[in-house]
Amino acid sequence: MTTSTPERRGWRASGGLRGWFGRQPAPVRWGLMLALLVLAYFLPYAGNIPGIGPQIITEGIDWPSALFNMSYFILLALGLNVVVGYAGLLDLGYVGFFAIGAYTVALLTSSDSLWHTHWAWLAAVPVAIAVSLLAGLVLGWPTLRLRGDYLAIVTLGFAEIIRIIATSTPNFARGDQGLSGIPHPPGKHADGSPIFGVADATPYFWLGLTIIVVVIIGVRNLDRSRVGRSWLAIREDEEAAEIMGVRTVKFKLWAFTIGAGVGGLGGVLWVGEQGFVNSSTFVLQFSILIVAAVTMGGSGNIAGAILGGALISYIPDRLRGISLFNTDLFQYRFALFGLAILVIMIVWPQGLIPSRRRAMELKDREKEVAPQ
Repeated sequence: MTTSTPERRGWRASGGLRGWFGRQPAPVRWGLMLALLVLAYFLPYAGNIPGIGPQIITEGIDWPSALFNMSYFILLALGLNVVVGYAGLLDLGYVGFFAIGAYTVALLTSSDSLWHTHWAWLAAVPVAIAVSLLAGLVLGWPTLRLRGDYLAIVTLGFAEIIRIIATSTPNFARGDQGLSGIPHPPGKHADGSPIFGVADATPYFWLGLTIIVVVIIGVRNLDRSRVGRSWLAIREDEEAAEIMGVRTVKFKLWAFTIGAGVGGLGGVLWVGEQGFVNSSTFVLQFSILIVAAVTMGGSGNIAGAILGGALISYIPDRLRGISLFNTDLFQYRFALFGLAILVIMIVWPQGLIPSRRRAMELKDREKEVAPQ
């Protein structure tokens, strides 16, 4: 025990697993990432592995469907991480962009739509993303001069406006009755059966995972560019960034619009699998869950957003069917989830996978304020 403690300290001081990964040659890093990606595509079959499958599969919802749910939650967490984690903007109405993406596809494709356009799902995707981007631009332009709690209240009001419009327009969004008959993504097997059907959610998970990879590449490149450095400056000290010549409104608008587009893409993916949408999905609790995912996983960190998005989707599904003292824990899923968040925030204030950049900044500040 006495010899292992310094070794563990040395491992942490060297950056742990991420530090070891960063020190590897580029071919090794790319090979490991490719191997992890391939394993991710085989996750739908992990439930069939003896000894592992029974420990991870969910009751009440099949394992591929649970994976698909995790995929769009991860996508939403990645989008909100741009707004909250990179630019430091508190957005409590992120579900509004999710709803805009879903309803745009529904109105263009559903047989119940007032427009009667009957588009294919794939044709409606770019329009839904464009409408989500435009919504982020329209909301952000007049409001991003606000900060902190004031911005959070405005975004919260935006999400409530979207929900109220969806609820109170029986001839347009059709409220709780909703819009049905929304087509699924295209593609057929050799026998003519659809790839994206209703019996197996595995293709939907693969589609969601592919979109996540594309979004990660885009967000990572932005983070390493001038845009990412501007977001960092705004998050740390907006007044100082503005004095140094950073166009704060412009780059905050970048973050808000990109986050809105990713949120709309999440709605597009979700409604393509569901084939139905109504107003009951887009409640404030949904936005709070996404904010919790970013905070719990690690704000400003892509890996943290992925982990947080997966956990907020998987934990409630995993609790279904688990009994303790003849009590189904699924009934108390939100209480248990809230308790888990409290414990994580107390033990790991920077999240389960904290941003290395933020950790170094906080360490430097500790040295500055520490008594000499």
